[in-house]
Amino acid sequence: MDKSDKNNKLLQKLPSVGSLLESANSDTFYNDVPKSVILNAIHTVIDELRSRILENDSTVTENNLSGSNLLKTIKALAIMDMQPNLLPVVNATGVVVHTNLGRSILPEVVIDNLAQIAGRYSNLEFNLAIGQRGSRYESVEGLLCELTGAESAMVVNNNAGAVLLCLETMAKGRKVIVSRGELVEIGGSFRVPDIMTKSGAILKEVGTTNRTHIHDYQNVIDDETGLFLKVHTSNYSIVGFTAEVSVSELAALGSRHHIPVMEDLGSGTLIDFSKYGLHKEPTVQESVASGADIITFSGDKLLGGPQAGIIVGNRTVIARIRQNPMTRALRIDKLTLAALEATLRLYRNPEKAVNAIPTLRMITASIDDISKQANRLKRSLTRKCNNRLELSLLNLSSRTGGGSFPLLEMPSKCIAISISGFSTNEIEETMRANSPPIIGRIEEDKFILDPRTIQDDDIPVIVKAFENMLQKGGS
Repeated sequence: MDKSDKNNKLLQKLPSVGSLLESANSDTFYNDVPKSVILNAIHTVIDELRSRILENDSTVTENNLSGSNLLKTIKALAIMDMQPNLLPVVNATGVVVHTNLGRSILPEVVIDNLAQIAGRYSNLEFNLAIGQRGSRYESVEGLLCELTGAESAMVVNNNAGAVLLCLETMAKGRKVIVSRGELVEIGGSFRVPDIMTKSGAILKEVGTTNRTHIHDYQNVIDDETGLFLKVHTSNYSIVGFTAEVSVSELAALGSRHHIPVMEDLGSGTLIDFSKYGLHKEPTVQESVASGADIITFSGDKLLGGPQAGIIVGNRTVIARIRQNPMTRALRIDKLTLAALEATLRLYRNPEKAVNAIPTLRMITASIDDISKQANRLKRSLTRKCNNRLELSLLNLSSRTGGGSFPLLEMPSKCIAISISGFSTNEIEETMRANSPPIIGRIEEDKFILDPRTIQDDDIPVIVKAFENMLQKGGS
């Protein structure tokens, strides 16, 4: 029998969609599975087999085409299709504000408040005092003013949106003066010059990459100047022969020439990290006190809350921003507002906030705390897993992530894992395929687990994943 005849015979043996659907419907497993999911799985299986047959795949046999075998594959595909796409993962990378892994973990009290608001109606835009429509910003504006010292505040969907909205409101069609050393690019090829173009503002660069002086701003002021913009370089640092103009200097110059000053803090923080032995980052409070008219920063980075773009500053300017039609397109939703309000309330007691907000707790954790967590995990792995698991403790570094603290390497005590019979890449792939996925990193040809970002309830998950891996791999 030539290949053509064999292929035709195999194609004829392929069950029909209807027969497979009828067989699937007789299995109680599919009682709660939508018909569209079942059909999609059936079509996927049949189409793949048909393609393999036409490509003369010798591994396709009549046995492969039996209904019982196909139904096993269909069920596996249906199970996968019924799983959520967005999953919780174990972050064992040591990167605290990991952009790819959802950035900041919300505090328990924030999650509780989020659930309360999500499950019921709320006074999102209803003023309970007067019984009339209110502003959705009221739930956080007072808190933001209290914590930062600003006159007014509002929130949009993220900091990029906040920057775009402020530039479009304050300087559309006018020049915005910014230092060349502050024309940053963040993740996703998002660049300050590009967003300035989208806002309709006209970029005017001054100074050099490493040195900019106040006279550089002074020398280019003209009737078309609409704004001074200062961008905090939170995701990189220029060291050596450098000079930059402070917000207070720009505010003084702006005051003399009636030019507003805006500062994009990027990550933004309400905590002075230098009190915890870390690199000094400018706080929002300091920026407000320095005289900036408008300050923007993120809610889900160093603040440790949900994704949001926070705008604080001059009451008159923020009133103009609120009237901008773009505000509605960028506005924050009720769930983000609920999470942000609960996060901000924690900052009324900064010392407690550092312990209650996971992002702050992980960043400020001492090496002693990290070592205790590392030893706890190592003991659990040693107790539960057989001697094929080779464990060692290494002195490595964690990262803040999220475009924050670019030069900061936080000392960590990490667990390095190797397993006889498995390559390091195989370990990483197996952990990533676990349920829930465990995301670590590879260094020195070892699979690394960094305890800084491992939560207490992650430890039994990690131990079970390695137990399963060893059992499947044999002894």
